[in-house]
Amino acid sequence: MQMIAAADAAWGIGYQGDLLCSLHQDMKYFKEKTTGHTVVMGRKTLESLPHRRGLPNRRNIVLTSRTDYQPERAEIVHSIPELMDALGEDKETAFVIGGAGVYEELLPYCDVCWITKIGRTFTADRYFRNLDEDKDFQVTWESEEMEENGIPYRFMKYERKK
Repeated sequence: MQMIAAADAAWGIGYQGDLLCSLHQDMKYFKEKTTGHTVVMGRKTLESLPHRRGLPNRRNIVLTSRTDYQPERAEIVHSIPELMDALGEDKETAFVIGGAGVYEELLPYCDVCWITKIGRTFTADRYFRNLDEDKDFQVTWESEEMEENGIPYRFMKYERKK
């Protein structure tokens, strides 16, 4: 599996159920990377999406402990083994898209993390693991720095060390 997230300079990823900032090019990048693939998320992440339903042109899988949960345009799984069975041959190309708990729970199963690294710090209450300090990951690619609405950022690829 792969992960995709936008994180600020302190690895913050969210505040009060929302993203820290809105970057048009980051949203475009996310859509380009994930369209046509399976996306895996937690219930709260799904509920933060437009119309509280799965993303179009993607297979949406929600990992939740709630057995009564039946969202629109999404499959439900209740455990990691059930998720792995549901993914089948899509394991390598699936993207974990949040939230913080799901990122942390599934990071051991991911070899690639696509991080939009934002060059400033925001007020955050949800965080991604600091991959710069994680001995298991290394940066293997990064874009040139860009800026939008006065916010500097760059796209980065972290890969699990072999």
